[in-house]
Amino acid sequence: MQVSGKIKLINDTQTFGASGFRKRELVLTTDEQYPQMLMIEFVQDKVDILDAYKVGQDVTISINLRGREWINPQGEAKYFNSITGWRIEATAPAAQGGEAPATFETTSIAQNEEPDDLPF
Repeated sequence: MQVSGKIKLINDTQTFGASGFRKRELVLTTDEQYPQMLMIEFVQDKVDILDAYKVGQDVTISINLRGREWINPQGEAKYFNSITGWRIEATAPAAQGGEAPATFETTSIAQNEEPDDLPF
């Protein structure tokens, strides 16, 4: 699964516990009618790939959705979701109000071919 947008924030790397688990968070603002700010985690060896990117850059991130169940001390089940990134690529900014790409039919007509005007 992939998500695209502009980098809003890149946090510093955090290290947890004796095992040295590493995590780094990135906030991505999607480029859609109602932009969403998504917190995406990069963990362990994927933390370092964020060094090549900066705030304001347009990117596409390959992600995995993760879900967990936790039973609290009262015995109630709680559920948590996370978005984990595993690849990031720079992209060109989304076109604002640009022309739609040419379709096959308009391309054929532009090459001086006669349009097929049969109803079937």
